[in-house]
Amino acid sequence: MQAMEHHQNQEDDTRDTLMLLSGAALVIFGAGLMLTTPMVRRLLGGFGIGNILQAAAPDFERYLKLKAM
Repeated sequence: MQAMEHHQNQEDDTRDTLMLLSGAALVIFGAGLMLTTPMVRRLLGGFGIGNILQAAAPDFERYLKLKAM
C-alpha cells in the first residue's frame, strides 16, 4: 500500500514539473511571437525599451566573445 502511495506521489510531482516547464515554454514562445510583430516593436520603441535592447547588444556580444576565450 505504501509503495502505491509513493508511486502516485512521484507521478504527481513529475506531472507538476512537466506542467510548470511547459507553461514557461509557452510564455517564452508567445513573447517571442509578439516581439517579432513590427507593430509591437514600434510600440515598445516608443516606450524606450527598444533603445535599451539596442544599447545592450554590443555589451552582450563582447560578453560572448570573452566567454568563448
